[in-house]
Amino acid sequence: MLRILPALLLFTTTLLAQAPNSLSRADRLYAVSRFWQEVNYNFVFLDKVDRQQWDSLYKETLLRCQETASDYEYYLLLQKLCASLKDGHTNVYFPNEVAKNLYTTSFGPYRFFISYFDQKYIITRVNASKKEEVPVGSEIVEVNGLPAATYANRYVKPYIASSTDYVLESQAAYDLLKGYIGSKYTIVIKTPAGVLKTLKLEHQPTEEKEVYPPFENRALLDHKVMDHGVHYLALNSFENIKIDSLFHDVLPQLYKARGLIIDLRYNGGGSTNIGFDILQYFTHAKTLAGSKSLTREHQAAYKAWGAFMTPADTIVAQADGESSNEEAVKCYLMAHDQFYYTFPYTPTKVWTKDKRLVVPTVVLMGNNTASAAEDFLIYADALPHFTYMGDKSFGSTGQPYLFNLPGGGRARVCTKKDVYPDGREFVGYGIAPDIYVKPSLEQYLSNKDVVLEKAMDFLGDKLKK
Repeated sequence: MLRILPALLLFTTTLLAQAPNSLSRADRLYAVSRFWQEVNYNFVFLDKVDRQQWDSLYKETLLRCQETASDYEYYLLLQKLCASLKDGHTNVYFPNEVAKNLYTTSFGPYRFFISYFDQKYIITRVNASKKEEVPVGSEIVEVNGLPAATYANRYVKPYIASSTDYVLESQAAYDLLKGYIGSKYTIVIKTPAGVLKTLKLEHQPTEEKEVYPPFENRALLDHKVMDHGVHYLALNSFENIKIDSLFHDVLPQLYKARGLIIDLRYNGGGSTNIGFDILQYFTHAKTLAGSKSLTREHQAAYKAWGAFMTPADTIVAQADGESSNEEAVKCYLMAHDQFYYTFPYTPTKVWTKDKRLVVPTVVLMGNNTASAAEDFLIYADALPHFTYMGDKSFGSTGQPYLFNLPGGGRARVCTKKDVYPDGREFVGYGIAPDIYVKPSLEQYLSNKDVVLEKAMDFLGDKLKK
């Protein structure tokens, strides 16, 4: 008799029958073992993992994966195994045949977008025809008979790979009602007026496209002139090299700026080189110090020798005291997966010969400022005319190793650790702004950009002096 796994999202028998079930028992066991193997060999943050707990979860997953009734249910198990590593650049991805039937916001006649504010799950957008029935600002207080926070802790967060707790909370809000087509939910919401409403939902396509309030269409690059001679420059991605030509198109206008705001709040990363190529125009420095990088080093014989060593074996007694035996230290650390190769490091040369713009500059940042955008922040960290404002960055970067899994799924494992030039860690913590500014729910719903307003006030005061 099939045992439905209690830690997975809830399904009906009919729903499970609709989902693809293409994986053989051998494929299921292989994919779990392949992911476990690649983590053990390549994951750069393995030293932060409780190895006994990790191996125990691997064995548990091997047993449970054989009982899953669909590829969707199986890949959820893999995602839970992956999420236990707590890294935003280490992920398991659903096969396309599964992903195309996954829904997050669409429930046929309803469409919700959920955000996390003040430890509450708030509906911040809804399809336009339902804005009276489900007012924005309504709190989801209950999901399938459980308090929303309990439901998220039990059925949502365990499947999200994240390096930071605050990004985990934000993603859990967005994914709170995520599920396969046909998944059913009964939710209780509390409107801003305090009225409780019960809604029965089922994941189905929503034909209505208009949402309230409407989404802002963000271009790859946005430039506008503000008050006091301040120019605003939004760099919304470093993935598309086209941003380089767009930047050079507006550069003649930027040279007129008395102050500058660079907005990275919606920049999820891309190429570090693209970010650096733009940043170099805002400094007279000849070099900029970017992040240092490390990766794990594995040499089988050293690991074998180190397996028999204790920390005491790495110390050499000398007439004038004790010193470390470098070869013994190398063996011991490799046996414990803690030996790292540090890539050769020199600050990056500023190569442009063009005119520079060095004026008081505020960089707007937030939880969605990620990866290569965080590398931009590291490069700019020492620039005295730069001030960071907003909220902590995403807190995850690195170089993932990508590989295929049976059934069309994919996975990636982070192989490179990046730190500040002086060794400070930011992965898992986020880069902190110099000045914290975070919108309240009311400000967010009214589309009031308090971070930009604060930046304008800050620069206005500076330019008056």
